[in-house]
Amino acid sequence: MSDVMSRVAGAPITWGVDGSPGWGHLMDVNRVLAEMQEVGLHATELGPDGYLPTDPEELREMLESYGLVLVGGFVPALLYREDAADAQLDYVARAARTLAGCGSEVIVLGPSSHFDGYDNSVEMTEEEWSIFLANLQKVIDIAAAEGLATSLHQHWGMAIERPHHIDRLLADSDVEFCLDTGHLFLGGADTVAVAKAAKGRVSHVHLKDVDGEMAERVRSGDLPFRQSVIDGIFKPLGEGDVDIAGFVGELEASGYDGWYVLEQDLVLDEEPGEGVGPSADSRTSLEYLRGAFA
Repeated sequence: MSDVMSRVAGAPITWGVDGSPGWGHLMDVNRVLAEMQEVGLHATELGPDGYLPTDPEELREMLESYGLVLVGGFVPALLYREDAADAQLDYVARAARTLAGCGSEVIVLGPSSHFDGYDNSVEMTEEEWSIFLANLQKVIDIAAAEGLATSLHQHWGMAIERPHHIDRLLADSDVEFCLDTGHLFLGGADTVAVAKAAKGRVSHVHLKDVDGEMAERVRSGDLPFRQSVIDGIFKPLGEGDVDIAGFVGELEASGYDGWYVLEQDLVLDEEPGEGVGPSADSRTSLEYLRGAFA
């Protein structure tokens, strides 16, 4: 019997909580944590800077009051620009201390391309790649000093977005990966093939499903990313076009024993009703995983 279900966590972004400027309505933190507990989750990621307490003891106490433990946190950092790197590395170090102090084993690094959301992609020059890789190693060292693995998250609208970016990191670095089924699919990758290629270097996973037709419109430039999230590009597991079962099955066969985080990006314009929206989607995703792996 698979133990996948004992390794499923939640994330505040599934409840619409994102730190990007103007992203949308932010739900109260206590309601978000209570709904995680109600749907049967026992672990969560950190959420954007400042949403949850940054003091490790205060954070641990808050999470424990809802039966939750901390399993990681998405930490965006702009690493390919020398003028931004020092401040970004300071932020990474602060986040690493918070994560380690609450028992997390990974820091999920978002390789930012700019500071204005996810609608504008970049293609790094060779000089920028050199700067990026050097600063990436600094992040790995900062995290390791706190006992954390650095798990790099390929993401639409970030510096690591497309399959060739992943291939370069596999070849030119030793960084581990947070594989996100939604952003891999949106970036044009074969999720199962990436899971195979990254065997032994996956330390964290984000699960979401995707509307394939809408994804093609984002890739073509016809639909901005944030608008696609508003329109519902990301779906509960089993309701989109990603081979979730094949992806998870490949990871399990490779010996992956880390967390699977339900991380379905969402934009809210108002407080959702009780039992609908984020909590309902999370229940649907959990039911899918139980059907496939329980």
